[in-house]
Amino acid sequence: MPFGDGTGPAGQGPGTGRGAGAGAGRGRGRMGGSSPGSGTGGYCICPNCKYRVPHQAGNPCYSIKCPKCGAQMVRE
Repeated sequence: MPFGDGTGPAGQGPGTGRGAGAGAGRGRGRMGGSSPGSGTGGYCICPNCKYRVPHQAGNPCYSIKCPKCGAQMVRE
């Protein structure tokens, strides 16, 4: 913007863009969408004894106790 006329350097445009084009950090969001562990399928697994049970939608794995050793299950 050589003389404050809004033309940008060497006639290349005004230089007022925000860099919000493709590849400018507009990803899938915080939870990742298709990352492992998301969705309705998969298993809940015991971190101690590796016992596995199918994950049930609406019932978080961390709310399940392992039937073998009593530890809190995690999502596989």
